[in-house]
Amino acid sequence: MVLGEYLPFWNKLTEKQRMLLKEKAREARFEKGMLVHGGADGCSGLLLVTAGQLRVFMLSDEGRELTLYRLLERDICLFSGPCMVKNIQFDVTVEAEQDSVVSVIPPEVYKTLMEQSAVVSNFTNELMASRFSDVMWLMDQVLNKKMDGRLAAFLLEEGRLNGSSELSITHEQIAHHLGTAREVVTRLLRLFQADHLVKLTRGNVELLSEEGLELLAANSLR
Repeated sequence: MVLGEYLPFWNKLTEKQRMLLKEKAREARFEKGMLVHGGADGCSGLLLVTAGQLRVFMLSDEGRELTLYRLLERDICLFSGPCMVKNIQFDVTVEAEQDSVVSVIPPEVYKTLMEQSAVVSNFTNELMASRFSDVMWLMDQVLNKKMDGRLAAFLLEEGRLNGSSELSITHEQIAHHLGTAREVVTRLLRLFQADHLVKLTRGNVELLSEEGLELLAANSLR
């Protein structure tokens, strides 16, 4: 595993610190749909995606899911290691959306680096602030934006993420991303279809009018 290609602060570390990372970091492989980190797992450490795609989401007591953000190649997840940062208690679940390869840096190792290196500490604070900004934006969407706009934005973002106007995704999966009920998604998708914005087939949603979806999405597009 070549950590130097993925960690932006690598060249600012001492040789001893680099050796510590090389010795302690481990590579883990996850098939699509596998659980990478669960809220009940406590502190898994820092997760660095070297291939594939992960989904970070919250799970309510009633079992409803809400996607916070995706992790693509070179992205880093800190919320999987809350013990590394003081006063952070944030339970998230991480699953593989594609077959993925993840480098896992143990929490005690990363915490040691933060204590020893101002560069690592500053990077961690900036990354944490960025992730909390993502979460706050999402909370504003959930609380203040209409579901039809959020759904339209999700479909557009999903199409751009996959580079296709044909999405292989179920109504249930969309509901999990948006933190709503499957019945709500089905009702809205049928309205979209009636307006010729999408075409629905079993397990698939085809985007027919990106312009129409963009108008509907309004302030729900990032």
